[in-house]
Amino acid sequence: MNEELQQRRYAAFRSCGRLLSGSRPVSLRERMASLAAEAEGVHDLDERPDVYGDGVVRALERRVAALLGREAAVYFPTGTMAQQVALRYWAERTGSPMVAMHPLAHPELHERRALTRLTGLHAVWPTTAPRLPTPAELRTCEERFGTLMVELPLRDAGFVLPAWEQLVETVAAARELGARVHLDGARLWESTVHLGHPLPEIAALADSVYVSCYKSLGGLSGALLAGGEAFAREARVWQHRYGGKLFQQWPAALSALVGLERELPRLPRYVAHARTVAAALAEVPGARIDPLPPHTHQFRLWLPHTADALTEATLRLAEEQGIALFHYWDEPGAPGLAMTEVTVGAAALEWTSEDVGKAMAALLALL
Repeated sequence: MNEELQQRRYAAFRSCGRLLSGSRPVSLRERMASLAAEAEGVHDLDERPDVYGDGVVRALERRVAALLGREAAVYFPTGTMAQQVALRYWAERTGSPMVAMHPLAHPELHERRALTRLTGLHAVWPTTAPRLPTPAELRTCEERFGTLMVELPLRDAGFVLPAWEQLVETVAAARELGARVHLDGARLWESTVHLGHPLPEIAALADSVYVSCYKSLGGLSGALLAGGEAFAREARVWQHRYGGKLFQQWPAALSALVGLERELPRLPRYVAHARTVAAALAEVPGARIDPLPPHTHQFRLWLPHTADALTEATLRLAEEQGIALFHYWDEPGAPGLAMTEVTVGAAALEWTSEDVGKAMAALLALL
């Protein structure tokens, strides 16, 4: 989206009275004010700012390690950096540079081949189906691998999750092959509902876990790696080598603590309401929801129109009627078939099925 369109969307969505997907855009002033107000209850604001990862950053690391039931956690400025560190750690332990992952996994689609260019590791795909690989697919993988990376949920397949039994069996198969297991849990926080198990039990399946501070939690930025003490010690070494040991990171760390306090307990409610929203959207003429019902509070909506037409109609609906529905439209498949990712958060909880139907009718009328 170009700068002019971004500014138009920012202005339109800020003024809307109702928002279905995601959160309302805020200004820098509003973001700073809300952080100052909300952080008061999650950390001692009279404490000195962190220096190279101590103070509030260490407090965040301890909190996340406890939530995941792991010995230690290490904060990183980005998930891309964090996962490279985790995967190279296990490559060195197994002696194999091969990482089994899905072709739709984040390192394959969104990191400019950093895993290979910077870390010297290589991906092998046990399956191209939009799901977790099966034990049989791992056992018959065309190349031997030392690490299995599992993205929970698999975002670019539609935020899909396996059943708990499938996940357990797949992890067990990887271990039978002598591989280590790493969870890409950027959105692990909201996966407990579908999997039917708490965070510590999910994290216990893997040797290491990555979680995001801003996806779902609403933090400014950042990520954490969680695992054993030895894993965390070496992760800090590579964090420094990759340039991730920043002088001060207190705004991002505070915002993550706020997210853990405020958003984490709300996620099961968002997931439940996402099913209501998805069912209502599925009634729209020509609409397709994937998956239906959603596995988390995020899912994909497809409509048989161009992305440009839907983008313009979405912006006009926000500008003229004060209703903000979706943020971005794209055409990742066939031309004329557009897709948007829907995120059901706090703003969407007030929407009924009837509300969704009426708003979509208004949107389609503008096409």
